[in-house]
Amino acid sequence: MKTANFVALVTGASRGIGGVIAMQLAERGVCVALHYRNNREAAESTLARLAGTGHAIFAADLADPAATGGLWQRVAGRLGGVDILVNNAGLYIEHSPLHTDVESWHSAWRLTLAANLLGPANLSLLAAQSMADRAEPVNAAFGRGRIVNISSRGAFRGEPDAPAYGASKAGLNALSQSLAKALAPRAIHVYCVAPGWVETEMATSHLEGPEGAAILAQHPLGRVNQTDEVANAAVYCALDAPAAMTGCIIDVNGASYLRT
Repeated sequence: MKTANFVALVTGASRGIGGVIAMQLAERGVCVALHYRNNREAAESTLARLAGTGHAIFAADLADPAATGGLWQRVAGRLGGVDILVNNAGLYIEHSPLHTDVESWHSAWRLTLAANLLGPANLSLLAAQSMADRAEPVNAAFGRGRIVNISSRGAFRGEPDAPAYGASKAGLNALSQSLAKALAPRAIHVYCVAPGWVETEMATSHLEGPEGAAILAQHPLGRVNQTDEVANAAVYCALDAPAAMTGCIIDVNGASYLRT
């Protein structure tokens, strides 16, 4: 598929899964808007590694609805619109129900839901309305636009040390499927990718810590997922997945958690 004129907004793209998604999209000829929250140095480093030209970085706190709207306007104004939205940015705060005081519990839920669910929901609204306004689909295979949400296996298996994270990702799954049904008549397709443990900077302390052996024991492959494996699935959804897959949730967890 010709992608030279496509624009993708990837949230949480300064490093980790988001950074690899941005690089893979750029390799396919997509112009990428890399969102970051506060690590400008990391965002600039990722930007410098992207193939092609025209890419740009944008800062915003996605937990703030006003900032989310401002991000969308700045990306659209600079790059001329968005064809693909990848909601990848996420927040993980440990708050075990047996070891967390009430104030910290409230804070963890408020911050996690704002970043992991309300931020993607607000961006998805802007994307859906912008894409639906197009007179015609980009092409018959692609549709008018695509939304790809990065969820987690925690949405299915639970997150005992971070229940708000698991709940937010379960909500993201439901949001993805609701949007898929609502937007299909306008040829806007919505996909969801649910990774398990991924070898990223954020996961290093866990994988190299006391629980590392137990984490590896969950994985029949003998290793956790690689960032490029999750990115491959996300980019497939963004560019290549058939319209009939809209509403799907793709597990990328190395058979560490199998659902029926």
